[in-house]
Amino acid sequence: MANHPSAEKRAKQNIKRRDRNRAGRATNRTAVKKLTLAIGEGKGAELFSATASQLAGSAAKGVIPKKRAARKIGRLAKALHAAAK
Repeated sequence: MANHPSAEKRAKQNIKRRDRNRAGRATNRTAVKKLTLAIGEGKGAELFSATASQLAGSAAKGVIPKKRAARKIGRLAKALHAAAK
């Protein structure tokens, strides 16, 4: 554990950020899984915009890299369009 007050504060901040990021990533995974299941059932159009927004918001906050979010959104859109045909 940290010995100096500033190091103790930094350790607390790191724990808070880690927990916040973990929660954000879990929310992303849940949204993607729900959308994937909905695409399989042919009902993905309703959830796509919400899931894309969730991923973009996480990228903007730094929870996940921006390019990863863009890649996931693109792949989900591709799967949605393929299922619509």
